Amino acid sequence: MEETISLRELFAVLRKRLWLIVLITIIAATVSAVISFFVLTPVYESKTQILVNQAKNDQQLYNPQVVQTNVQLINTYNDIITSPAILDKVIKELKLDTSVGDLSGQIQVTSAQDSQVAQIVVQDTSAKRAADIANTTASVFQKQVPKLMNVDNVKVLSRAALGENPSPIKPQPLMNVAIAIVVGLMVGVGLSFLLEYLDNTLKTEQDIENILELPVMGVITTIKDVPKATNVQRPDLTARVPQRGETFGS
Repeated sequence: MEETISLRELFAVLRKRLWLIVLITIIAATVSAVISFFVLTPVYESKTQILVNQAKNDQQLYNPQVVQTNVQLINTYNDIITSPAILDKVIKELKLDTSVGDLSGQIQVTSAQDSQVAQIVVQDTSAKRAADIANTTASVFQKQVPKLMNVDNVKVLSRAALGENPSPIKPQPLMNVAIAIVVGLMVGVGLSFLLEYLDNTLKTEQDIENILELPVMGVITTIKDVPKATNVQRPDLTARVPQRGETFGS
């Protein structure tokens, strides 16, 4: 017989295991909040924009071919920015205690499609250090491009600025807690249905009818034993034989 589960039965299972779902959700949210606020190290982000463009005396007011060439050069510049030729000088200038590989992992160069503007994005556990790395990388790159590519078409469009109260980009405690709540609910619901599926005990008459496919004729309830009364004086019903010289009335 193919078993079917109605919507009412699903809600009954959820209501039955509601305490488990709530408990798992609270634990997941609490653990996420503790890790986000007290364990994970905040990471800050700074951005510097550079413009790839020829000088005015080297090109016309608008030359589509030159613009397209500059756009194609950005991909090459992206690799040069994160190369040891640039990052070695950045490390020496800022006196950073890190390797070229680790510093390259902190830097990301992005640009919009068909745009001559590229962004140098730096992430670091210190907001000031992130801004210094972004600005120094752009400055060193601007100085080294003429030597490496024999072209002078890079300008710093905007420098990374350090605000008064910089906010970290990660971790995001509220987002982490919200995700933990959703995951906790999903785990709690899934575990509730799993426990219900593994529970094969008979609890109601309906369970018997569903399994045996027979109607229930009667139910025998459990009768508890009546506790015996203690310290109760019982009347003496034994017959007393009168002694010699006694009468029943005396």
